Amino acid sequence: MPAISGPGLWALVLSAVAMTAIVGVRYLATSGLFAWITTRVRPGLYRGMNRQIRAEIGWSLASSAIYGIPAGVVAWGWQARGWTRIYTDPIGWPLWWMPLSLLAYLFLHDTWFYWTHRWMHWPKVFRIMHGVHHASRPPTAWAAMSFHPLEAVTGAIVIPALVFFVPIHVAVLGLVLTIMTVMGIANHMGWEMFPRRFVESGLGHWLITASHHHRHHESYRCNYGLYFRFWDHLCGTDRGISQP
Repeated sequence: MPAISGPGLWALVLSAVAMTAIVGVRYLATSGLFAWITTRVRPGLYRGMNRQIRAEIGWSLASSAIYGIPAGVVAWGWQARGWTRIYTDPIGWPLWWMPLSLLAYLFLHDTWFYWTHRWMHWPKVFRIMHGVHHASRPPTAWAAMSFHPLEAVTGAIVIPALVFFVPIHVAVLGLVLTIMTVMGIANHMGWEMFPRRFVESGLGHWLITASHHHRHHESYRCNYGLYFRFWDHLCGTDRGISQP
């Protein structure tokens, strides 16, 4: 990899700062939106939780910088150096690759999340890192990025690493990030936004929603996945759903 010159280094720093700001604003806007929806759909659900919510926002804004730095490196490396496998021409790869790449990114991210999440539930690791996230009892819409900095690093590197190896159209990458953001918030907000018949359907048996992840926050030693219940089913850690 060629050395980065002075102007290039400043561009890299500015890209990291800009992406940190974007991640922070995205968090405040999306979590704020779902928190507002919660006040309309489930009035009083977050009553008396102001101290917890302030802590969730504080940890999440700190996580924004940790997520923003590798995102800034990716944005700079893509635009200035062409280092990544992100492409903009829809026919740069076969059209069938676009939906397949979406599934590939989600599955690889989910796989990384499942195994690192299980690792973070080892008692010593939990006390050092993951306990911050589980201090949200019960979690709220503000808790999706409420991580200890070390845990934030494990989550922040996945998608930025993948774009250097797995080709993806820029619009599909945007969709991956949107799904990651929405599911991260929706699964923590303390109530189920999907109809019960969907959650209990054959498709719902393989997808993670708030009903599935809420049980993880209740029982700790189960339901470790992010998007899919595949690894939980395969490894015997799926304990079904609860009624948030």
